[in-house]
Amino acid sequence: MTKAARTAVLPRLEEVLWNTADQLRGHMDAAEYKHVVLGLVFLKYISDAFSLRYEKVRAEYGEETAEDRDEYIAEGVFWVPREARWDELRDNAKQDDLGKRIDEAMTALERENPKQLKDMLPKGYARPSLPHRVISGLVEEISKYGTGGTVTPTEQTDLFTDEQPAQKAEADLLGRVYQYMLGRFAAAEGKLGGEFYTPDSVVLTLVEMLAPYKGRVYDPACGSGGMFVQSEKFVEAHKGKIGDISVYGQESNHTTWKLARMNLAIRRIDADLGRENGDTFHQDLHPDLRADYVLANPPFNISNWGGERLSADKRWQYGKPPASNANYAWLQHILYHLAPNGTAGVVLANGSLSSNQSGEGVIRQNMVSADKVDCIVAMPGQLFYTTQIPVSLWLLANNKQNGKGAEGRPLRDRSGHVLFIDARALGHMTSRTERSLSVEDRARIVGAYHNWRGDGDGDYEDVPGFCKAANIDEIEKNGWVLTPGRYVGAAAKEPDSEPFGEKMARLSAELHGQFKESDRLQAVIKANLEKLGYGG
Repeated sequence: MTKAARTAVLPRLEEVLWNTADQLRGHMDAAEYKHVVLGLVFLKYISDAFSLRYEKVRAEYGEETAEDRDEYIAEGVFWVPREARWDELRDNAKQDDLGKRIDEAMTALERENPKQLKDMLPKGYARPSLPHRVISGLVEEISKYGTGGTVTPTEQTDLFTDEQPAQKAEADLLGRVYQYMLGRFAAAEGKLGGEFYTPDSVVLTLVEMLAPYKGRVYDPACGSGGMFVQSEKFVEAHKGKIGDISVYGQESNHTTWKLARMNLAIRRIDADLGRENGDTFHQDLHPDLRADYVLANPPFNISNWGGERLSADKRWQYGKPPASNANYAWLQHILYHLAPNGTAGVVLANGSLSSNQSGEGVIRQNMVSADKVDCIVAMPGQLFYTTQIPVSLWLLANNKQNGKGAEGRPLRDRSGHVLFIDARALGHMTSRTERSLSVEDRARIVGAYHNWRGDGDGDYEDVPGFCKAANIDEIEKNGWVLTPGRYVGAAAKEPDSEPFGEKMARLSAELHGQFKESDRLQAVIKANLEKLGYGG
């Protein structure tokens, strides 16, 4: 398959599913219909993974053994009872009771796999507000992809690499569709979408900066689990394997918590997201966890987080955060859960870099003085679907004197210094309102950080207008403000190679041309006014 064909097949599936799902707009909000579509994609994936294993067992041991659930559980494959198998739904897609059959399939899957799927899957496909034609259309479109559809496992393998087994390629195909749909639903939902989805540009930048090869990864506001997915991809891309990292998370919103569990299950990522959803500040589900890596995009500037009830909490080691804003509560919660050599990447609104309200400036000063702030990155605007608030990345470290980084390389001593990166000029617009960072943009940010840490491919140098390593004395002179623009200075100007005489001749010619055009436009306006009887 050609490279062009590889890029064409996946978007076609994504767009077809989105366009089909879009028919639901007139019947329910995006916040509701995302569960309808994502539930079906999840069910298809689970059933296809089962079918691949089923055919292998049947070929080797016969029909009876193929119905032995232990043959699936031992291989990490969900046991799918007959009524939940996709071919049963596909074959009955035209029946009036299709919605009821899907609900029963979801219930059966949860019943047969209680440890992983209890109370997780969406239901309500039989509700009157869901038109049968739309559900039937979704089932038929999704049926075209997978083990029994028009895109065969072999073709799916060719979408990615020649070495990938068919089952892995299929998981990637539907897994990428699942992630795509999460992003589209986030955009469609507007403000509410930010509760469960962080744009890939932000997630990838954080993951590549932290380089989580092995250890415990924690996200205290995990949304739909995107940080974990990208962390596992990072490990695999660097010749590791799923399981090299242990995943821990927490999410306060119940439906978003279920989305995260589905997103991770579809990729076979074993994660501890707590026994239930819960408020991270008031119901810490991992109180004893000390993580090697923390990746988080907590909600910005929360004013009603109940801080007045936690004034003496042991997590506030650098100062009591104000009850009017949770930003510094998040930072201190994360530092509390970091292992002695742990590092963290946190997305926060830019206001957190300079605010002095309600003691925030004192907390920031204490964190910097304690050498917990490793790097600050000012990000471009318009990266998020849901907010125009400018954001920055906080890179925190518990031990800046030594440790190991990417691929186990020793890190240089960075104590007493903070790296500032101003990336506001990077990125490109992908739509009228959305910006994204390219691979090259991310590489520039990530490369500067890793070179400064000592585990990059080159030597670090300050670049005017982009990056600067500042010591704590400089930060103190700036009033403990961490805005990168204060430190990186202005970018060096390109030398002007045009001779002065030639430049003046060119600019003069342009100016005279503009004068001439101005005179012409004045004449046109005067003539039109005279026609209207307003001549001077």
